[in-house]
Amino acid sequence: MGFSRRRVGPDGSERYQAMYRDARGRQLSAGSFPSRRQAERAWQRAEATLAAGRPGDARAGQITFAAYVEHTWFPNHVLELTTREGYCYNIDRHIMPTFGRMRMTDILPMHVREWVTELSTAGVSPATIRHVKIILSAVFTTALNDYIIALHPCRGVKSPTVPVKEYRVLTPEEFEKLFVALRSPIARLLVDTAIGSGLRWGELSELRPADIHPASGIVTVTRTVIEVHSRFHPMGGRFLVKDYPKGRRSRRLKLEPALVHRLLDLARSTGLDRRDLLFGFDQLANYDPCDRPTDCDHLGTTDPNAAGHSYGHGTLSGYTAGGCRCSHCRSVFARYRAQRRAAGLDAPRAPRLRETDGHIPRNWFRTRVWRPACAAAGIKPPVRLHDLRHSHASWLLAGGADLQVVKERLGHTNIATTEKYLHTLPTADETALTALLRVRGGSPAR
Repeated sequence: MGFSRRRVGPDGSERYQAMYRDARGRQLSAGSFPSRRQAERAWQRAEATLAAGRPGDARAGQITFAAYVEHTWFPNHVLELTTREGYCYNIDRHIMPTFGRMRMTDILPMHVREWVTELSTAGVSPATIRHVKIILSAVFTTALNDYIIALHPCRGVKSPTVPVKEYRVLTPEEFEKLFVALRSPIARLLVDTAIGSGLRWGELSELRPADIHPASGIVTVTRTVIEVHSRFHPMGGRFLVKDYPKGRRSRRLKLEPALVHRLLDLARSTGLDRRDLLFGFDQLANYDPCDRPTDCDHLGTTDPNAAGHSYGHGTLSGYTAGGCRCSHCRSVFARYRAQRRAAGLDAPRAPRLRETDGHIPRNWFRTRVWRPACAAAGIKPPVRLHDLRHSHASWLLAGGADLQVVKERLGHTNIATTEKYLHTLPTADETALTALLRVRGGSPAR
């Protein structure tokens, strides 16, 4: 039972504080008011709001979806930081516009079906619709367990079919072209470590000399680093090292002796401590993805501009008058501007600094190093950095490695995930064709 109590301020003015008790019996304040009547109403409202969350109370579902998510579900739901960031983005973009103002008890399966149809009509991909529906279902499951609602609105509602995507696996020939296209020894070693270990990006960029046993060549994966927006970081930063990799279980895997030697040689030559990052951002900060040939005569000329004039590639005229934006013209113009800024001309601006604690930002590596190398290697369709992990698994299985060994090496929880990498190389089906031709007696298809 709540009550109000009289208080006298330093200036002699009277105030009345509204007091009530929560479900744990703790005495809380509902505010301070100039009259006892206002204070009485305040603690009564507070008790009514508290009662609305009790099982069987008809007022429980009167809370809006937005209020429940923002004040109850999100604050008290245990989520990984990256998961919380993704959930927050998808809820704000795809869920709140439809359900935010609706009362929890008013949301029915028909509303969820209409919402799915609206997303599909708006061009949202089936994979995204399935993902946001899973998030919405998680909210309603918690609300059902909290006795906020009596009916689960997502139950029986189907989302569009999501086609299963094939893994993109590089052939050894494609990887060799990509390796040559990289313009830094550090970038080459990083990519070579990725294909030779199958590590995820967070595990790879968090790799340290202490994780490698020199004699056996065994790498122990016990940590990963994640990159989140500063408002989701507990300290306001961008990178957070977790004391466990994906799957929450550490693992050990062996590397090729030549690769181990190169990694340890990198640590020795750069004076790295055992706890320093093997691949730090400062090692790649000045990475230049473009060729800058001194002789550009063999590159030909640009397409005619509006006046019908063409200019040589790799020249200032090609960039300015010709409007060409190829890598050669961009690089020569960038070098020209850099020289002027170094000379104190053109009112140079302060250099842009990446927000990092030493880890390589994933998007920076993707746009600055990886994609230019893929373009230079002529790899089409383009591949992701994570596809090196797929390629590692596929190469192991194609070479005869045991399925269970590959599962443990990659850190998969379920062996069915590892089985997806069977027969993913373009040449993997040749054995079946050979067997078919042998049964047919070598006769060609008509």
